[in-house]
Amino acid sequence: MGDTISIERDSRGVATLWLDRADKHNALSARMIAEITQAAQDLGADDTVRVVVLAARGKSFCAGGDLGWMRDQMAAEPAQRAEEAGKLAWMLQALNTLPKPLIGRVHGNAFGGGVGMASVCDIAIGGDAVLMGLTETRLGLIPATIGPYVCARMGEARARRVFMSGRRFGAGEAVDLGLLARVVPGEDLDAAVEAEVAPYLECAPEAVARAKALLRELGPRIDEAVVLHTIDELAACWTGDEAPEGIAAFFDKRKPRWQGGAG
Repeated sequence: MGDTISIERDSRGVATLWLDRADKHNALSARMIAEITQAAQDLGADDTVRVVVLAARGKSFCAGGDLGWMRDQMAAEPAQRAEEAGKLAWMLQALNTLPKPLIGRVHGNAFGGGVGMASVCDIAIGGDAVLMGLTETRLGLIPATIGPYVCARMGEARARRVFMSGRRFGAGEAVDLGLLARVVPGEDLDAAVEAEVAPYLECAPEAVARAKALLRELGPRIDEAVVLHTIDELAACWTGDEAPEGIAAFFDKRKPRWQGGAG
């Protein structure tokens, strides 16, 4: 379908949306964000699609936001920064409100935006080697646009354990935090995902869509005002002092100043 994603469909109406930027650990670039957003819109409008599986090629599920893309925002005009932050935020909302069941197949590393991608799934199943983390604060950023979905999935009390610390955690703790529904050996991941897909094929598609929409209305509020606030928060980080230092340190292969590095 695109340069950074691919879509596979089977005869039952199951569509697998593959993150297909394996060489970059499926980090979310501007192109990838646009292609995922379009895919969510297309799959949501396709009456032949009953279930969507979100999966990834390569060693990682998603390493988070592409730091090259973020670095470009440091030199951009404020309006462009807000526009780019908005693209990420509305991509997540498009997945979160997809009128089809969205099942996450999570393996390898899932950092930052990868945690957000898992959080917008209706259920996420993980391989036992999964390593997750909200690593944004290590770079002088915050989990802004993913924040509403992470908090909705974990609840505030559990989110406080990992939302600000940048600490990485394994599959078992991801289940305890509510990010993953369950964990299976890597070789059993496809079978576990299929076990979540199959029941939906016995359900009325419109009823499933209406039930999902109702649940989102009953759950934590993630409306336009909330999304716009997260956009402002991300753009504000890009204009501050810490994010440029953290991202520069990453590319320079040195520690940022808050870890005792130069600067």
